[in-house]
Amino acid sequence: MNPTAFEVFFDGDCPLCMKEIRMLQWMDRKNQRIRFTDITDPLFVAMYETGLPHDELMAEIYGRLPSGELVSGMEVFRQLYGAVGLGALFAPTAWPILRPGFDMAYQLFAKNRLRLTGRCNADSGCAIPSSSASALSPS
Repeated sequence: MNPTAFEVFFDGDCPLCMKEIRMLQWMDRKNQRIRFTDITDPLFVAMYETGLPHDELMAEIYGRLPSGELVSGMEVFRQLYGAVGLGALFAPTAWPILRPGFDMAYQLFAKNRLRLTGRCNADSGCAIPSSSASALSPS
């Protein structure tokens, strides 16, 4: 893996998320500028890997810059699409006059993501699924 890769933390149980992740994996297959980390993997320990609780990673998308800094929301998409050569497509999402609207639209999607992707049920409603691994403390 490229040490200067951008790492994305994604929900592997989200059908919509997985369509986008698969497309990005295909687009990144030669350059490997993105490290893909599934936060639903039973071996993934959120606090150990990111310093954030699993619920926070499930609430909105996160990524890690090569410097180690965590970013979230639309900045993750700007980094992802920049890594596969489509940064110009997402550039308007960073323009000062448009950024608040794009950020708000993403937050609205993130808040309703489970419902929009058919992952709510009668028992738990739209509660964020917990991770058994995230409860583990790193040794």
